[in-house]
Amino acid sequence: MSAAGKSRRSLLVATTSLGAGWILTGCATSSSERGKESEEKGRKEGKEEEEITPAEDLMREHGILRRVLLVYEEAIRRLTAHQELPPQVLASGAQIVRRFVEDYHERMEEDYLFPRFQKAGTLVELVTVLREQHEAGRKLTAEVLRLATPEGLRQPDSVAQLTNSLQRFIRMYQPHAAREDTVLFPALRKVVSPNEYDSLGEDFERKEHELFGEDGFEKFVDEVAGLEKALNLYELSSFTPRS
Repeated sequence: MSAAGKSRRSLLVATTSLGAGWILTGCATSSSERGKESEEKGRKEGKEEEEITPAEDLMREHGILRRVLLVYEEAIRRLTAHQELPPQVLASGAQIVRRFVEDYHERMEEDYLFPRFQKAGTLVELVTVLREQHEAGRKLTAEVLRLATPEGLRQPDSVAQLTNSLQRFIRMYQPHAAREDTVLFPALRKVVSPNEYDSLGEDFERKEHELFGEDGFEKFVDEVAGLEKALNLYELSSFTPRS
């Protein structure tokens, strides 16, 4: 092969290698960029999935209340059947109601929701009743905390008063929470702007973290689960009717 031929061959090989290298590098860069974009998109979608609307936040907090009501119902069953009831379990349930439901959840409703409905002239009568029931509930919780003691459970009169307070609390809060979930909370979007609605969610989250820490809701879920386990209520299958 002539020197010119060798030179042309060398140039062709070099050009081909350079082109292949560019293609591979380009593919790798493109693949890397796509990977980064996909990862970034996943993070954004995950963040969006974690965002909880104000109504959803309030409703899931009602879930904690309803699980405490199950503890109360079991306490009533044991008291009326003269079966053993650890007083600290019942007192702990009432403390959850006091700390999470009354001092946080209901205060948020009273400070952020009720005034907006009243200002808009929407569901004013319902809001008035709900506020009255909050006050009544706090009095009943104080009674439960006063009577749910080892000494209280030994006195027939105290047991009768405790049972009555628990029954009244359950009877009021079952329809109370249901009415809020199905009427008040869905109507919230009608009395606030979209931006105000989003801001409420941020206010709720900030207050929850301020009072209970980053995982406040989860901590109370775990507390309630502990009470359910103490009373053999935790297994969901135990509530399934058997033929």
